[in-house]
Amino acid sequence: MIEEENLLNADIPEKFKDTETGEIKMNDFIRSYKELERKMSAAPHAPKHHDEYCIECNHGLFASDEQVNKRLHEKGFTQDQAQEVYDLAADKLMPLIEEIAADMIADREVEKLINHFGGAEQWKEVSRQLLAFGQKNLPAEVLDNMAVSYEGVIALHRMMKGDEPSLNTRGAASVEGAKDKDLQAMMRDPRYWREKDPAFVEKVTQGFKDMYGG
Repeated sequence: MIEEENLLNADIPEKFKDTETGEIKMNDFIRSYKELERKMSAAPHAPKHHDEYCIECNHGLFASDEQVNKRLHEKGFTQDQAQEVYDLAADKLMPLIEEIAADMIADREVEKLINHFGGAEQWKEVSRQLLAFGQKNLPAEVLDNMAVSYEGVIALHRMMKGDEPSLNTRGAASVEGAKDKDLQAMMRDPRYWREKDPAFVEKVTQGFKDMYGG
């Protein structure tokens, strides 16, 4: 019995022992235990049922899923932890979805160009010529931006053939707000090739449409 008491005392932190007698200070011990119990009861915990999760999916990529919530609940996930799982999934999916969308748009643009130039083989040769012409005559950032859209490629083709309309007359007048700027100057603007400002890019695109049709 005495040996058991000694072992018990050995496991008690020194702060709960009287420095002179070595006896346990029960009041301090009980008070500390109650405080620990209070903190544990106030700590976040999983809801009683997985249906009680309130998951926000404002991004519209997906909605709260019952089977997923059930698995999270079985693992003891709190409300905040479950929400974080959904948020992380959205963060990872968004770039993937944007990449897929960009690839689909690019495929449609290429298809339009193939049809415009009379077939895949013709487009392959034209694209080779356009690349060589653009690399020789245009800044890299301007060429990159023209190459990603149907209108840009058609404009580049007109430039290469040397029969495009005057960019300082018709082009400048056709783009709202451009005034004395021409399309080439606008494409060199950082808002177009670096910042990709939607409103500014739309002005350039509309300018191409007005000048070359389509």
